[in-house]
Amino acid sequence: MNPAKPVSADRLPELLRKMPKAELHIHIEGSLEPELIFALAQRNGVAIPYRSVDELRSAYAFTNLQSFLDIYYAGASVLLKEQDFYDMARAYLLRAAQDNVVHAELFFDPQTHTARGVGMDTVINGLHRACVDAGAELGLSATLILCFLRHLSEEEAFETLEQALPYRDKFIGVGLDSGEVGNPPEKFARVFARCRELGFHLVAHAGEEGPPAYVWTALDLLKVERVDHGVQSSKDAALMRRLAQDRIPLTVCPLSNLKLCVFPDLASHNLRTLLDAGLVATVNSDDPAYFGGYMNDNFTQTFAAVDLNAGHAYTLARNSFEASFIGAPARQALIQRLDETFETFQ
Repeated sequence: MNPAKPVSADRLPELLRKMPKAELHIHIEGSLEPELIFALAQRNGVAIPYRSVDELRSAYAFTNLQSFLDIYYAGASVLLKEQDFYDMARAYLLRAAQDNVVHAELFFDPQTHTARGVGMDTVINGLHRACVDAGAELGLSATLILCFLRHLSEEEAFETLEQALPYRDKFIGVGLDSGEVGNPPEKFARVFARCRELGFHLVAHAGEEGPPAYVWTALDLLKVERVDHGVQSSKDAALMRRLAQDRIPLTVCPLSNLKLCVFPDLASHNLRTLLDAGLVATVNSDDPAYFGGYMNDNFTQTFAAVDLNAGHAYTLARNSFEASFIGAPARQALIQRLDETFETFQ
Protein backbone atom coordinates (compact mmCIF):
# COMPACT_ATOMS: atom_id res chain seq x y z
CA MET A 1 0.00 0.00 0.00
CA ASN A 2 1.17 3.53 -0.79
CA PRO A 3 -0.01 5.87 2.02
CA ALA A 4 0.58 8.80 -0.33
CA LYS A 5 -2.45 7.67 -2.35
CA PRO A 6 -5.41 7.90 0.01
CA VAL A 7 -8.64 6.02 -0.63
CA SER A 8 -11.67 8.28 -1.06
CA ALA A 9 -14.16 8.27 1.80
CA ASP A 10 -16.99 7.03 -0.42
CA ARG A 11 -14.99 3.92 -1.33
CA LEU A 12 -13.85 3.16 2.21
CA PRO A 13 -16.80 0.90 3.20
CA GLU A 14 -16.26 -1.21 0.10
CA LEU A 15 -12.55 -1.48 0.86
CA LEU A 16 -13.28 -2.55 4.43
CA ARG A 17 -15.55 -5.31 3.16
CA LYS A 18 -13.24 -6.56 0.42
CA MET A 19 -9.84 -6.45 2.11
CA PRO A 20 -8.54 -9.82 3.31
CA LYS A 21 -8.36 -10.10 7.06
CA ALA A 22 -7.78 -12.55 9.90
CA GLU A 23 -10.14 -13.05 12.82
CA LEU A 24 -8.31 -13.82 16.05
CA HIS A 25 -11.07 -13.38 18.65
CA ILE A 26 -14.14 -15.45 17.83
CA HIS A 27 -15.87 -17.68 20.37
CA ILE A 28 -17.35 -20.37 18.18
CA GLU A 29 -20.21 -20.97 20.61
CA GLY A 30 -20.93 -17.25 20.31
CA SER A 31 -21.53 -17.63 16.57
CA LEU A 32 -24.53 -19.88 17.25
CA GLU A 33 -27.43 -18.02 15.62
CA PRO A 34 -30.95 -18.38 17.08
CA GLU A 35 -32.14 -20.21 13.98
CA LEU A 36 -29.45 -22.87 14.41
CA ILE A 37 -30.08 -23.06 18.17
CA PHE A 38 -33.71 -23.92 17.48
CA ALA A 39 -32.82 -26.37 14.70
CA LEU A 40 -30.34 -28.22 16.92
CA ALA A 41 -32.73 -28.17 19.87
CA GLN A 42 -35.35 -29.86 17.71
CA ARG A 43 -32.86 -32.33 16.24
CA ASN A 44 -31.59 -33.32 19.67
CA GLY A 45 -34.81 -33.07 21.64
CA VAL A 46 -33.49 -30.34 23.93
CA ALA A 47 -35.95 -28.00 25.65
CA ILE A 48 -34.91 -24.34 25.70
CA PRO A 49 -36.68 -21.55 27.62
CA TYR A 50 -37.70 -19.58 24.54
CA ARG A 51 -40.74 -20.12 22.35
CA SER A 52 -39.37 -18.68 19.12
CA VAL A 53 -36.33 -17.33 17.32
CA ASP A 54 -37.67 -13.80 17.78
CA GLU A 55 -38.19 -14.28 21.51
CA LEU A 56 -34.64 -15.56 21.90
CA ARG A 57 -33.17 -12.73 19.86
CA SER A 58 -35.16 -10.15 21.83
CA ALA A 59 -33.46 -11.44 24.98
CA TYR A 60 -30.14 -10.13 23.68
CA ALA A 61 -30.32 -6.94 25.77
CA PHE A 62 -27.19 -7.20 27.87
CA THR A 63 -26.06 -4.83 30.60
CA ASN A 64 -22.71 -6.49 31.29
CA LEU A 65 -20.62 -9.55 30.58
CA GLN A 66 -22.45 -11.80 33.05
CA SER A 67 -25.91 -11.04 31.63
CA PHE A 68 -24.60 -12.13 28.26
CA LEU A 69 -22.93 -15.28 29.60
CA ASP A 70 -26.19 -16.50 31.14
CA ILE A 71 -27.85 -16.65 27.70
CA TYR A 72 -24.65 -17.81 26.01
CA TYR A 73 -24.48 -20.95 28.15
CA ALA A 74 -28.20 -21.63 27.64
CA GLY A 75 -27.69 -21.50 23.87
CA ALA A 76 -24.75 -23.89 24.04
CA SER A 77 -26.93 -26.53 25.74
CA VAL A 78 -28.24 -27.69 22.34
CA LEU A 79 -24.77 -28.89 21.30
CA LEU A 80 -24.59 -32.64 21.97
CA LYS A 81 -23.14 -34.51 19.00
CA GLU A 82 -20.06 -34.18 16.83
CA GLN A 83 -22.22 -33.09 13.89
CA ASP A 84 -23.66 -30.26 16.00
CA PHE A 85 -20.20 -28.81 16.60
CA TYR A 86 -19.34 -29.27 12.93
CA ASP A 87 -22.54 -27.52 11.83
CA MET A 88 -21.93 -24.60 14.19
CA ALA A 89 -18.33 -24.08 13.05
CA ARG A 90 -19.25 -24.60 9.41
CA ALA A 91 -21.94 -21.92 9.61
CA TYR A 92 -19.47 -19.44 11.08
CA LEU A 93 -16.74 -20.22 8.56
CA LEU A 94 -19.12 -19.80 5.62
CA ARG A 95 -20.16 -16.43 7.04
CA ALA A 96 -16.57 -15.39 7.69
CA ALA A 97 -15.58 -16.24 4.12
CA GLN A 98 -18.28 -13.84 2.90
CA ASP A 99 -16.51 -11.10 4.87
CA ASN A 100 -13.17 -11.98 3.23
CA VAL A 101 -11.77 -13.51 6.40
CA VAL A 102 -8.92 -15.64 5.06
CA HIS A 103 -7.63 -16.96 8.40
CA ALA A 104 -9.48 -17.59 11.66
CA GLU A 105 -8.38 -18.79 15.07
CA LEU A 106 -11.46 -20.11 16.83
CA PHE A 107 -11.88 -20.12 20.60
CA PHE A 108 -13.88 -23.01 22.05
CA ASP A 109 -14.99 -23.71 25.63
CA PRO A 110 -14.86 -27.46 26.26
CA GLN A 111 -15.88 -27.12 29.92
CA THR A 112 -19.23 -25.72 28.81
CA HIS A 113 -19.86 -29.06 27.12
CA THR A 114 -18.02 -31.67 29.19
CA ALA A 115 -19.95 -30.44 32.24
CA ARG A 116 -23.09 -31.57 30.40
CA GLY A 117 -21.65 -35.00 29.66
CA VAL A 118 -20.46 -34.25 26.13
CA GLY A 119 -17.13 -35.92 25.39
CA MET A 120 -14.00 -33.93 24.63
CA ASP A 121 -13.59 -35.99 21.45
CA THR A 122 -17.08 -34.96 20.30
CA VAL A 123 -16.27 -31.28 20.75
CA ILE A 124 -12.80 -31.19 19.23
CA ASN A 125 -13.40 -33.62 16.37
CA GLY A 126 -16.50 -31.79 15.17
CA LEU A 127 -14.83 -28.37 15.26
CA HIS A 128 -11.59 -29.60 13.72
CA ARG A 129 -13.37 -31.32 10.85
CA ALA A 130 -15.11 -28.05 9.98
CA CYS A 131 -11.75 -26.25 10.02
CA VAL A 132 -10.21 -28.81 7.67
CA ASP A 133 -13.15 -28.57 5.27
CA ALA A 134 -12.96 -24.76 5.28
CA GLY A 135 -9.40 -24.93 4.07
CA ALA A 136 -10.25 -27.31 1.27
CA GLU A 137 -13.56 -25.77 0.18
CA LEU A 138 -13.40 -22.08 1.12
CA GLY A 139 -9.68 -21.32 0.98
CA LEU A 140 -9.97 -20.14 4.57
CA SER A 141 -7.38 -21.48 7.00
CA ALA A 142 -8.82 -22.11 10.46
CA THR A 143 -7.34 -23.39 13.71
CA LEU A 144 -8.59 -23.94 17.27
CA ILE A 145 -7.66 -22.42 20.64
CA LEU A 146 -8.95 -24.18 23.77
CA CYS A 147 -10.17 -21.74 26.42
CA PHE A 148 -10.40 -22.36 30.15
CA LEU A 149 -13.43 -20.89 31.95
CA ARG A 150 -12.00 -18.50 34.49
CA HIS A 151 -15.01 -18.60 36.83
CA LEU A 152 -14.11 -22.26 37.49
CA SER A 153 -11.06 -23.47 39.42
CA GLU A 154 -7.52 -23.98 38.16
CA GLU A 155 -7.83 -27.62 39.16
CA GLU A 156 -10.73 -27.98 36.73
CA ALA A 157 -8.61 -26.29 34.07
CA PHE A 158 -5.88 -28.88 34.64
CA GLU A 159 -8.47 -31.66 34.30
CA THR A 160 -9.69 -30.14 31.04
CA LEU A 161 -6.16 -29.91 29.71
CA GLU A 162 -5.52 -33.59 30.46
CA GLN A 163 -8.76 -34.57 28.74
CA ALA A 164 -7.75 -32.55 25.67
CA LEU A 165 -4.14 -33.69 25.34
CA PRO A 166 -5.00 -36.83 23.31
CA TYR A 167 -6.23 -34.37 20.64
CA ARG A 168 -3.38 -31.87 20.93
CA ASP A 169 -2.67 -32.10 17.20
CA LYS A 170 -6.10 -30.51 16.60
CA PHE A 171 -5.65 -27.27 18.56
CA ILE A 172 -2.76 -24.82 18.59
CA GLY A 173 -3.12 -22.91 21.83
CA VAL A 174 -4.97 -22.17 25.04
CA GLY A 175 -6.84 -19.12 26.25
CA LEU A 176 -8.79 -17.80 29.22
CA ASP A 177 -12.35 -16.47 29.01
CA SER A 178 -15.72 -16.13 30.83
CA GLY A 179 -16.42 -13.74 33.71
CA GLU A 180 -13.36 -11.53 34.15
CA VAL A 181 -14.05 -9.42 37.25
CA GLY A 182 -12.98 -11.30 40.38
CA ASN A 183 -11.11 -13.93 38.37
CA PRO A 184 -7.65 -12.44 37.74
CA PRO A 185 -5.17 -14.10 35.39
CA GLU A 186 -2.87 -15.20 38.23
CA LYS A 187 -5.56 -17.67 39.28
CA PHE A 188 -4.38 -19.79 36.33
CA ALA A 189 -0.61 -19.24 36.47
CA ARG A 190 0.27 -22.91 37.03
CA VAL A 191 -1.86 -24.34 34.25
CA PHE A 192 -0.56 -21.73 31.80
CA ALA A 193 2.99 -22.62 32.81
CA ARG A 194 2.20 -26.25 32.00
CA CYS A 195 0.72 -25.30 28.64
CA ARG A 196 3.82 -23.26 27.87
CA GLU A 197 5.97 -26.32 28.63
CA LEU A 198 3.81 -28.32 26.22
CA GLY A 199 4.46 -25.80 23.44
CA PHE A 200 1.01 -24.29 23.09
CA HIS A 201 0.43 -20.69 22.05
CA LEU A 202 -0.91 -18.64 24.99
CA VAL A 203 -3.59 -15.94 24.96
CA ALA A 204 -5.97 -14.59 27.61
CA HIS A 205 -8.88 -12.22 27.99
CA ALA A 206 -7.76 -9.25 30.08
CA GLY A 207 -8.74 -5.62 30.37
CA GLU A 208 -12.27 -5.91 28.96
CA GLU A 209 -14.19 -5.18 32.16
CA GLY A 210 -11.23 -5.97 34.39
CA PRO A 211 -8.58 -3.33 35.26
CA PRO A 212 -5.25 -2.70 33.52
CA ALA A 213 -3.65 -4.73 36.34
CA TYR A 214 -5.17 -7.85 34.78
CA VAL A 215 -3.30 -7.10 31.55
CA TRP A 216 -0.03 -6.75 33.45
CA THR A 217 -0.49 -10.13 35.16
CA ALA A 218 -1.56 -11.80 31.91
CA LEU A 219 1.75 -10.63 30.44
CA ASP A 220 4.05 -11.21 33.39
CA LEU A 221 2.56 -14.30 35.07
CA LEU A 222 0.74 -16.10 32.27
CA LYS A 223 3.28 -14.89 29.67
CA VAL A 224 0.63 -14.58 26.96
CA GLU A 225 1.54 -13.78 23.37
CA ARG A 226 -1.70 -11.88 22.73
CA VAL A 227 -4.16 -10.04 24.95
CA ASP A 228 -7.82 -10.54 24.12
CA HIS A 229 -9.74 -7.25 24.40
CA GLY A 230 -7.25 -5.17 26.42
CA VAL A 231 -9.13 -1.91 25.89
CA GLN A 232 -8.75 -0.89 29.54
CA SER A 233 -5.00 -0.64 28.89
CA SER A 234 -5.47 2.96 27.76
CA LYS A 235 -5.99 3.90 31.42
CA ASP A 236 -2.35 3.00 32.22
CA ALA A 237 0.32 4.94 30.32
CA ALA A 238 3.12 2.60 31.37
CA LEU A 239 1.14 -0.40 30.17
CA MET A 240 0.48 1.27 26.84
CA ARG A 241 4.22 1.82 26.40
CA ARG A 242 4.90 -1.82 27.32
CA LEU A 243 2.36 -3.15 24.82
CA ALA A 244 3.70 -0.94 22.05
CA GLN A 245 7.36 -1.67 22.78
CA ASP A 246 6.90 -5.44 23.03
CA ARG A 247 4.49 -5.55 20.07
CA ILE A 248 1.89 -7.47 22.09
CA PRO A 249 -1.26 -7.69 19.94
CA LEU A 250 -4.70 -6.76 21.27
CA THR A 251 -7.73 -8.52 19.80
CA VAL A 252 -10.26 -5.69 20.07
CA CYS A 253 -13.99 -6.34 19.59
CA PRO A 254 -15.80 -3.00 19.07
CA LEU A 255 -19.42 -4.16 18.72
CA SER A 256 -18.99 -6.50 21.67
CA ASN A 257 -17.67 -3.61 23.75
CA LEU A 258 -20.71 -1.57 22.73
CA LYS A 259 -23.22 -4.34 23.43
CA LEU A 260 -21.73 -5.09 26.86
CA CYS A 261 -21.61 -1.39 27.79
CA VAL A 262 -17.81 -1.19 28.01
CA PHE A 263 -18.22 2.04 26.01
CA PRO A 264 -21.43 4.10 25.91
CA ASP A 265 -21.35 4.36 22.12
CA LEU A 266 -19.03 3.45 19.24
CA ALA A 267 -17.89 7.06 18.85
CA SER A 268 -16.38 6.74 22.34
CA HIS A 269 -14.40 3.62 21.50
CA ASN A 270 -10.64 3.91 22.03
CA LEU A 271 -9.51 1.93 18.95
CA ARG A 272 -8.01 5.08 17.43
CA THR A 273 -6.18 5.82 20.70
CA LEU A 274 -4.66 2.33 20.70
CA LEU A 275 -3.52 2.67 17.09
CA ASP A 276 -2.12 6.17 17.59
CA ALA A 277 -0.06 4.83 20.51
CA GLY A 278 1.53 2.27 18.20
CA LEU A 279 -0.20 -0.79 19.62
CA VAL A 280 -0.79 -3.87 17.46
CA ALA A 281 -4.57 -3.61 17.64
CA THR A 282 -6.84 -5.83 15.57
CA VAL A 283 -10.61 -5.87 14.94
CA ASN A 284 -12.68 -8.97 15.70
CA SER A 285 -16.30 -10.03 16.27
CA ASP A 286 -16.09 -11.92 19.61
CA ASP A 287 -19.61 -13.45 19.80
CA PRO A 288 -21.21 -12.19 16.58
CA ALA A 289 -24.55 -13.95 16.89
CA TYR A 290 -25.17 -12.15 20.17
CA PHE A 291 -23.47 -8.81 19.58
CA GLY A 292 -25.04 -7.85 16.27
CA GLY A 293 -22.14 -8.07 13.88
CA TYR A 294 -19.58 -10.23 12.14
CA MET A 295 -16.21 -8.97 10.94
CA ASN A 296 -17.32 -6.54 8.25
CA ASP A 297 -20.02 -5.14 10.53
CA ASN A 298 -17.36 -4.41 13.15
CA PHE A 299 -15.16 -2.68 10.60
CA THR A 300 -17.80 -0.62 8.79
CA GLN A 301 -19.74 0.47 11.88
CA THR A 302 -16.62 1.37 13.84
CA PHE A 303 -15.06 3.29 10.96
CA ALA A 304 -18.32 5.19 10.48
CA ALA A 305 -18.36 6.18 14.16
CA VAL A 306 -14.67 6.79 14.81
CA ASP A 307 -12.23 9.01 12.89
CA LEU A 308 -10.47 6.22 11.01
CA ASN A 309 -9.29 6.10 7.40
CA ALA A 310 -7.88 3.70 4.83
CA GLY A 311 -4.44 3.87 6.42
CA HIS A 312 -5.94 2.61 9.66
CA ALA A 313 -7.78 -0.11 7.75
CA TYR A 314 -4.54 -1.33 6.23
CA THR A 315 -2.80 -1.27 9.61
CA LEU A 316 -5.60 -3.22 11.29
CA ALA A 317 -5.71 -5.87 8.55
CA ARG A 318 -1.94 -6.23 8.45
CA ASN A 319 -1.87 -6.39 12.25
CA SER A 320 -4.32 -9.28 12.12
CA PHE A 321 -1.89 -11.27 9.97
CA GLU A 322 1.15 -10.25 12.02
CA ALA A 323 -0.62 -11.24 15.24
CA SER A 324 -1.81 -14.61 13.94
CA PHE A 325 -0.20 -17.94 14.75
CA ILE A 326 0.53 -18.88 11.15
CA GLY A 327 3.94 -19.53 9.64
CA ALA A 328 6.01 -16.78 8.05
CA PRO A 329 5.50 -17.89 4.40
CA ALA A 330 1.71 -18.04 4.80
CA ARG A 331 1.70 -14.70 6.60
CA GLN A 332 3.70 -13.04 3.86
CA ALA A 333 1.38 -14.43 1.21
CA LEU A 334 -1.64 -12.96 3.02
CA ILE A 335 0.05 -9.57 3.39
CA GLN A 336 0.75 -9.66 -0.34
CA ARG A 337 -2.97 -10.26 -0.99
CA LEU A 338 -3.76 -7.31 1.25
CA ASP A 339 -1.34 -5.06 -0.63
CA GLU A 340 -2.86 -6.09 -3.97
CA THR A 341 -6.37 -5.35 -2.73
CA PHE A 342 -5.40 -1.86 -1.60
CA GLU A 343 -3.67 -1.15 -4.90
CA THR A 344 -6.95 -1.68 -6.72
CA PHE A 345 -8.56 1.06 -4.61
CA GLN A 346 -5.82 3.68 -5.09
